[in-house]
Amino acid sequence: MTNTIKLLDVVALTVDLPEYNLWRGQVGTVVEILAAGTAFEVEFCDREGRTYESLGLRPDQIMMLHYEPITAHPKPVSVPA
Repeated sequence: MTNTIKLLDVVALTVDLPEYNLWRGQVGTVVEILAAGTAFEVEFCDREGRTYESLGLRPDQIMMLHYEPITAHPKPVSVPA
């Protein structure tokens, strides 16, 4: 499993940004990778696809959303002695 954020990934805010009227949990799309991957331009749109905010965010301010199951490393099987 990789948590590397890429262009066009869907992300959610992990923090409130009241100065932009954005709140934890709001969903946006990564539209540009900034500063060699240390920041990301994230666009927030309404249901009709109209952008209402676009701003640069640090990786600790967003989390990737996943629409498919993620395969984790299998847990070791313990065998009774």
